[in-house]
Amino acid sequence: MFFEVPVQDFQFVKAGDLLVRLDDRIYRQRLDQAIAQLAVQKASLANNLQQRRSAEATIGQRQAELQNSIAQSRKSAADLRRNQALVTDGSVSKSELDVTRAADAQANAAVAEARAVLQIAREDLQTVIVNRGSLEASVANAQAAIELARIDLDNTRIVAPRDGQLGQIGVRLGAYVNSGAQLMALVPEQRWIVANMKETQMAHVRLGQPVSFTVDALDGHEMRGHVQRISPAAGSEFSLLPADNATGNFVKISQRIPVRIVVDADQPMLEHLRPGMSVVVSIDTSVEGDEPSGPEAR
Repeated sequence: MFFEVPVQDFQFVKAGDLLVRLDDRIYRQRLDQAIAQLAVQKASLANNLQQRRSAEATIGQRQAELQNSIAQSRKSAADLRRNQALVTDGSVSKSELDVTRAADAQANAAVAEARAVLQIAREDLQTVIVNRGSLEASVANAQAAIELARIDLDNTRIVAPRDGQLGQIGVRLGAYVNSGAQLMALVPEQRWIVANMKETQMAHVRLGQPVSFTVDALDGHEMRGHVQRISPAAGSEFSLLPADNATGNFVKISQRIPVRIVVDADQPMLEHLRPGMSVVVSIDTSVEGDEPSGPEAR
């Protein structure tokens, strides 16, 4: 729905002037939603960083516990060896030796458990690191969603692409329009002519040659321009159904070559030229111009 139509029929506008503004409430909400989603993803990424620091601290703690378990295991092993030597002379009873053996076995089990706990902590850290890549991708996706939402919001404002004069406005405030419908025409300040020259007249036509032309609507007033481009093919070749002489029935008809002529600036009556007016063109082929070849000729 058209929310604002600030221009009028035949109004002069500058590049960037607002022509039409669509109802943008839905698109503003989508942009706000995308911004909020980005904040959520950034918070998750920050939480991942905190989780990594916590996991690294846990690994340090588990490594210390492992070192303590190893020290206890070494002590219990030394006690066991000493008691085994003393039991032969009766200095240590068999029951005390059994207690020492149990303590050594328990210390070895504690070392194995500490190693397993440390490995789990390292795997937890690796999981956090892997998740960070996914979270960074989610942040990038949320940022892209914001850009898309901004593009959609910007597209609700239709502005003039260049300086010129509007034609008749085809939309009204509050109206609905289908995709692809023409809203209005913008006639640029730069004027040009497309002259359909006979192929027999094209032998000496070159780019840049001066042109004089008269305008029927201006009582034959003569104006000036110059050749800007020459069509790469006859106008009939671009028609929807080009002529096909494969049957052998041939009538020679002089073809027309479209020539684009730019109207020179700063001359009287220029502001009275309108698209669709009829003109009579004369190209001064005595003036040497540029060869119509390559991309410039097109």
